[in-house]
Amino acid sequence: QVQLVESGGGLVQAGGSLRLSCAASRRTFSSYAMGWFRQSPGKEREFVAAIAWSGCNTYYADSVKGRFTISRDNAKNTVWLQMNSLKPEDTAVYYCAAGPIAGPSIEYMNHWGKGTLVTVSS
Repeated sequence: QVQLVESGGGLVQAGGSLRLSCAASRRTFSSYAMGWFRQSPGKEREFVAAIAWSGCNTYYADSVKGRFTISRDNAKNTVWLQMNSLKPEDTAVYYCAAGPIAGPSIEYMNHWGKGTLVTVSS
C-alpha cells in the first residue's frame, strides 16, 4: 500500500502561483507512475498531469498545458505540481495519485491521497 500526502494548497489571486507537493510512504515510489487530478464541486474528478516512473515522460490536460509543470524526485519519494498563471476555474481539490501507468485516465491510478484545496480568487 502506498500512502500519499498532499500539501501546498491555499488561496491565491488569479495570475498567481502555487506549488503542490505529494509525499509518498514507500521506497518503491520510483516504480510508480504519478498523477495529479482535481475535482470541483458538482463536477467529476478530472485529469491534470501525470509523469512516468522515470520522470522522462509527462502528460498534461489541455486546460493546464503551458501553465502547470509536474516533476518528481525518486530519491525524496516526492512529486510536485508547479501551477502558474492560475485562473479561477483552476479552483478545486487537487489529488495526488500513484499507479502502474502514466496517463490521463483515473483508471490508471490505484492509490490516492486525500487531496489539498486550491482556491483562486478573481
